[in-house]
Amino acid sequence: MDPAVLREDMVDGLDHALGGLDEAVGVAMRTVPRHAFVEEQPYDNRTGDHAGTDVLAPRTVARLLEALAVDDGDETLVVGVGVGYTAALLAELVGERHVHAVDIARRLVLDARRNLGQAGYEGVLVDRRDGADGLPEYAPFDRVLVEASAVRPPRALLDQLAPDGRLVMPLGTPEGTLAAVEADDSPEGYAVVEEFGSMALAPLLVDGEQAGGVTRNRTEREDREFAEQGYFAPTGWEHEWIDWDDRLDGGRGHRRR
Repeated sequence: MDPAVLREDMVDGLDHALGGLDEAVGVAMRTVPRHAFVEEQPYDNRTGDHAGTDVLAPRTVARLLEALAVDDGDETLVVGVGVGYTAALLAELVGERHVHAVDIARRLVLDARRNLGQAGYEGVLVDRRDGADGLPEYAPFDRVLVEASAVRPPRALLDQLAPDGRLVMPLGTPEGTLAAVEADDSPEGYAVVEEFGSMALAPLLVDGEQAGGVTRNRTEREDREFAEQGYFAPTGWEHEWIDWDDRLDGGRGHRRR
């Protein structure tokens, strides 16, 4: 069947399932050739898999984009580029030169670049980074979309928001609440300004947890940010081959037993 017809059917189904789909998001989803990013049943509303990472279902992508509420020309960062489909939709919404994306997995970065290029979105920048570090060279961003869950937004991403900027991600693991937050001067560094119901996404990975590798059993990110705060999770993984405190002090830290 003609892919354009399949896209029309997909968007019509999403419009019905969501009780109405944002017009601009719908136009973008009717335009972007999802089959250039997803090989198997690209227009079915289901979660897929590619190189050890989840490929989000179209309904999930639509919800994320509606929560992000972008305007034309917004400087936008996508954390967790995956196969590149969401980045392509954002290119339609804000202009491809305004879309920046990162992923911790080199394989996904290369695949996303290829997919975006083949689909006609060569202007989208995709780089390999720890998503929690963002992309400070291109900050500030009007919008930041994190396609992964965490208990709280990483501080670096909040710091890279423009004034009145908006960050969208599911807060809480394993079952989170899709939330839009803004940076502020509170001790937490942010305020939730809007919630959009439950959403479960894979946890935000840190270096050492690339797609297809080991994912730690945790509800808090035990990474550089929390190690600097003297934070250690009381339960969960106990792998000695990763010791964030030891990395921070150049090998002079202690092993946790």
